[in-house]
Amino acid sequence: MQKGTVAIIPARSGSKGIPNKNIKKICGKPLIAWSIEVAKKSKKIHRVIVSTDSESIARVARIYGAETPFLRPKKLAEDTTSIEPVLRHAIEWLDKHQNYETKIIVLLLPTNPLRCEQHLDEAIELFLKSNVDTIITSSEVPAEHNPAWVFRQQKDNPWVLISALGQKIKDSPTRRQELPKFYTKNDIAFVLRTENLYQQPGSVFGSTQMLYIMDSFFDADINTEEDWKEMEKKLEKKAH
Repeated sequence: MQKGTVAIIPARSGSKGIPNKNIKKICGKPLIAWSIEVAKKSKKIHRVIVSTDSESIARVARIYGAETPFLRPKKLAEDTTSIEPVLRHAIEWLDKHQNYETKIIVLLLPTNPLRCEQHLDEAIELFLKSNVDTIITSSEVPAEHNPAWVFRQQKDNPWVLISALGQKIKDSPTRRQELPKFYTKNDIAFVLRTENLYQQPGSVFGSTQMLYIMDSFFDADINTEEDWKEMEKKLEKKAH
């Protein structure tokens, strides 16, 4: 394990789409437990911290092996709160109260529990070798959602469709093999320098980034009941 490499799992209360989402059981254990257990198995993560404003979530997190050394202030747990101040609060608390220097943050969003410890270790290794500010786990955008095949109508000329790449439909690729490759972040992990958070403006992504490309199976997120059911199917498939 590499001291200074900290997994931070943000898990606020007040989920509107699925009440108590982070501690609701999915395939036998609370949603947040999936992220904690994988982070604990990583060979490169030194500490696993859950940042939450809820004592109930904190209690569950501790059962599965995470640290919850603080409760996040309510002002950092609003619907509109961005992730950067949440991460700054966590690493500054560790520095102030435990004299612990966080050098690398591994941000794990609990709404995608499909990750494996191998994903985390490889993403961290890529980060250490590449010298970029952030590694972003990603999956290739499927052909049907490729920007070359996504079109809009023009207000001044609604009879000519334009792709998201600015091409007329007649000039866009017609074969899947001709499509340019695009990727979407899959929220499995973000590996970043703490310095990113103190740039102007502070950003998880920093100034330079590299993709850790994964199979499209891992592109998932839970926001609705339908998402929850689909995630159950994926977790069951992954288990087999």
